[in-house]
This record gives sequence, structure tokens and C-alpha cells, in this order.
Amino acid sequence: MKRLYLVLFVGLFILLALPNFLSSYALGVFIMIFFYAYVGQSWNILTGYTGVISLGHSLYVGIGAYTTFLLTLTLGLSPWIGMWIGGMAAGLIGLVIGFFGFRFGMKGVYFVLLTIAFAEIGRLIVLHLKVFGSFQGLFITPQFSFARFQFKENIPYYYIGLGYVIFSLIVVRLLERSKVGRYLVALREDEDAAESLGVDVFKYKMVAIFISAFMTSLAGVFYTNYLYYLHPGTMMSMAFSIEIILRPIIGGMGTALGPVIGSFLITPLAELSRSYFAKAGYEGLHLVIYGFLLVAVVLFFPRGVISYAKKVLSPFFSSAKPL
Repeated sequence: MKRLYLVLFVGLFILLALPNFLSSYALGVFIMIFFYAYVGQSWNILTGYTGVISLGHSLYVGIGAYTTFLLTLTLGLSPWIGMWIGGMAAGLIGLVIGFFGFRFGMKGVYFVLLTIAFAEIGRLIVLHLKVFGSFQGLFITPQFSFARFQFKENIPYYYIGLGYVIFSLIVVRLLERSKVGRYLVALREDEDAAESLGVDVFKYKMVAIFISAFMTSLAGVFYTNYLYYLHPGTMMSMAFSIEIILRPIIGGMGTALGPVIGSFLITPLAELSRSYFAKAGYEGLHLVIYGFLLVAVVLFFPRGVISYAKKVLSPFFSSAKPL
């Protein structure tokens, strides 16, 4: 275990020093790696640890983004403060979805449909209201400053994105070591058995969906101020929800490092293939590659790439001498 922590520390040191050697484009790729690792980890808290599948997490990204933007626009509130208010708003919406789903015993595909329905309702509401930019979306006028969460170069976004990932890893690790985390895993493994042993199924599912929605919404602020553009057709779409869940599925659900590994594998491929095929006139072909990759992972790594990595690297870590 000590050797594992040493490897992670070395990896973190490399990531901290990396911007000094990267081009602006490469920094942009790493920023998206961190972004998807974070939102994938937030989704992982609900689905990976409780087994409750959601396909509507783009809704929470949109709630965080639009809430923070409107608070900044109308009240002049810094996004660093508004993001927590947006997080609470997303968490409350998550509790509403959870109440309807968990109180009435929705499981499997029925809960999935519920999350899709709420995400689609949210997208349509934003799409038809002028205050949210309607069909044109909202362009954000850059006002470069730390307080505005806006920067001229990619390096600040790089380090903030890395901070997001570290924050999510700390939250998940603390959750894994807590009583709440153990209860969530028990629900995932056998909900009926956990309930028979006295675990309050409804309560802990609600805790999981609140934490997941809250954390996901914080990414909306980062996404908005990095792209300077808000549009529900992209930010709150089903395609975006699928992008969120691909990383933890491929990396390994129910693990702290799974979403991070998945993002490091998938996001560079997505960014490079998207730009390459777009230049060649084959827009959307990268989605086909996504499909084949996902099928391959399901066939050969049903528990994610991290399960295979553990088997390969276990001799290295188990043979470690005490430090």
C-alpha cells in the first residue's frame, strides 16, 4: 500500500510539473481529462457505489452552470461562491428525483427512465426560456480575473481541473472508509439483505444522490468559464450524460481510480479523433470508435480496466518492502 501511495505521489508531482512542457493544445486536452475524470467520479458515487443507474447527470452540470452564471450576472456574485449555491440547487433536484424513484421503489430501467425524463424536462425548460438564452444559448463576456473564474491562458484551468480531481478522490476515499460508504456498497451488493440487517435503504440512497448531484454541479462552473458559452443542447443533452458515464464504466465503477483511469484512456482519444475526423470531413465517426471501444471493454474487461491493472500490478505492490 505504501508503494502505491508513492506511485500516486510521483504521478501527482509529474502532473504538477507538466504544464511547463506542454503546448496550449495539449494543456486543453489535459483540462478535459480532468473535467471528465471529475464528473465521472461524481456519477460513480451514485452508480458505482450504490448500483443505482442514472443517465441524467448532465442535468446537474446545467443547473450548476446556469445558477452560477445568473447569480454572477444579476448579483455580481463571484462564481467561486455561486458554485456552492448551484450545488445546493442541484442537490435538492437530486433529492426530488430520488424521492420519486426510491420512495416508490423504482429500480433498474425504471429509475433510469426517471433520470432521463428529469434531464430532458430541464433541457427543454432552459431551451425555451429567454433568461437562459433560449435556442441561441448564452455567450459569456470574458472578464479575466481569479474572482471571475476566467483566465487568459490554459495553465490556471489546468491546475484548477487537477484540484477538482484531487478533491473528488479525497471525497470518495473518505466515503469508502466511512460507515455511509460501507452501507452504500452493501446496497449495491444485495439491497434486500442490507435492509434485513437494518440498513435504511431510502436514507442512504438519498444521501448518495445528493452528494453525487452536488459534486457534479460544481463542474458546471468550470465547464462554463472554460468555454465561455452556455447551451442546453450540448451541456444538458443525453449525449453529454453518456460522455460522463463512459469514463467510470471503462476505467472501473465502484473504485476511486476507475474514473480517472477511464478519462486518461478515453478523453485524449475523443479529442484527437474528433479533430482528426472533423478535418477529414467525417464528423461523428469518433462516436463509432467509442461504440467499438465500449463493446471491447464490456467483453474483455467487464469490471473495467482497473480490475485487469490490479492483477498485472499486484506482484509489484505485494512484493514491496516496508518503507
